[in-house]
Amino acid sequence: MSSRPIYLDNAATTAVDPRVIAAMSSCLGADGDFANPSSANYVYGREASARVERARAEVAALVNAAPEQILFTSGATEANNLALLGAARFHRDRSRHIVTSRTEHPAVLDACRQLEREGCVVTYLKPAPSGIVAVEQVAAALRPDTLLVSLMQVNNEIGVINDIGSIGRLCRGNGVLFHVDAAQSAGKLPIDVQRDAIDLLSLTAHKLHGPKGIGALCVRREPRLGLVPLQFGGGQERGLRSGTLPTHQIVGFGTAYSIAREAMSVDIPRIAGLREQLWGALADIPGIECNGDPVRRVAGILSVTVDGVEGETLLLALADLAVSSGSACASLHAEPSYVLRALGRSDRLAQSTLRLSLGRFTTAREVEQAGIRIRAEIVRLRAGEPRSGACPDAPDDPRYSPEVRRRLHALPGWGDLPDAASVARGRAGNLEQGTEVAFAVRIERNRVAEARFRAFGCPHALAAASWVAEAALGLDCDQLAAWDWQEAASVLGVPPAKFGRLLTLQDAIRAVVRNWPSTTGSTV
Repeated sequence: MSSRPIYLDNAATTAVDPRVIAAMSSCLGADGDFANPSSANYVYGREASARVERARAEVAALVNAAPEQILFTSGATEANNLALLGAARFHRDRSRHIVTSRTEHPAVLDACRQLEREGCVVTYLKPAPSGIVAVEQVAAALRPDTLLVSLMQVNNEIGVINDIGSIGRLCRGNGVLFHVDAAQSAGKLPIDVQRDAIDLLSLTAHKLHGPKGIGALCVRREPRLGLVPLQFGGGQERGLRSGTLPTHQIVGFGTAYSIAREAMSVDIPRIAGLREQLWGALADIPGIECNGDPVRRVAGILSVTVDGVEGETLLLALADLAVSSGSACASLHAEPSYVLRALGRSDRLAQSTLRLSLGRFTTAREVEQAGIRIRAEIVRLRAGEPRSGACPDAPDDPRYSPEVRRRLHALPGWGDLPDAASVARGRAGNLEQGTEVAFAVRIERNRVAEARFRAFGCPHALAAASWVAEAALGLDCDQLAAWDWQEAASVLGVPPAKFGRLLTLQDAIRAVVRNWPSTTGSTV
């Protein structure tokens, strides 16, 4: 294998295509088109402006829009915010109702929550277990005062495809604006803003082998659609998005979309074939399941739930693969994926999910190696420790404190003790909620002589349980009962978002104390 991990997280971002890099480089140096595109009084500015307008046309061509419909932004997040906040604020005296789904990107959901604070009413549709929002659901949610429907074409976590054409025509027929977040679908599925009756379309470059920091909002031209800008200044982009235009990023954006338009007929089937190859390498593993509709899905995203192996622990074991977890836990957040929970997945299963996403530069050999590695680690983590999250040879992942990393290499205290009158046991947590811990302690002369633990959970929980098993040695019943989870949090450098996992450990210790053999001392 290469010394660098195999990159399978193209839904997060993509490597910039060398042709895009070359185009961007031509706009950076003193001999290139580096000038401010707004400086029209000299040739440098006019040349830069011409490059920007050529890129605008290239972006528009991918979605069958007119160039003047394209407003450049810093990315899809800003485009989503401008679409929702801009439209709602412009029409605040006419309509206040918005329809979206529970599985949208946070850039849409957080914008909707802000609009709720401003007096709007938002209906959040729950997708089917397939992850798809049906046109019938949207139709049932429409009201006489509905202003806008906002739905993504492709879900960023599970890759399923909404029927934006049918939904767009429904909205157009009811006089409702339709906004589509196309961050994950542009260049990977055909998009036609005219055919699909899309009023507002959010785009970005970095999901399609372009640069980060640049995106666009495609705005309906006829009849004109009113928006209130989010920022003010020099009046660029028809006054709707002020700020000096970054020529090199815009040129990279246009080049990436131009390449995608020409390469879609080759890239899409090739990447879909790689996804099926990867799923074929994993599909017969007991307890593994593909999330989302098996047919209506974009080529490059495969989301799999691996029952019995905690997702973040599996990520640590797969240090030679760059993949993401279906749980936000991997980003040091406490909550599992809201997308997977909306589909009916339990917290435990949501935290036992991997998102594998492929791109233009993914090779069949890399997919073959990834399938072998993922399969091997699932088998290894399950072997001999059913449903456990132990990862005794976890790598030195920089997300974890040095003490957590040290303990994950060995996990001292892992295991069980045979039943005996001198052994007290305690268990807490719930596999369905993502963390379960069991302790067994052997007591001699009213003190802990030996302690073992078994656990399912994230690496912080496993490291903390290991620490507790050592720290308990020599304690009497009352001292053990007084143990405070905050001590482990301090020693191990556990972030606040994971404190709830440590409370589960404390509950398990208290259960041990309640079961402390009565012949050896006090009970609690």
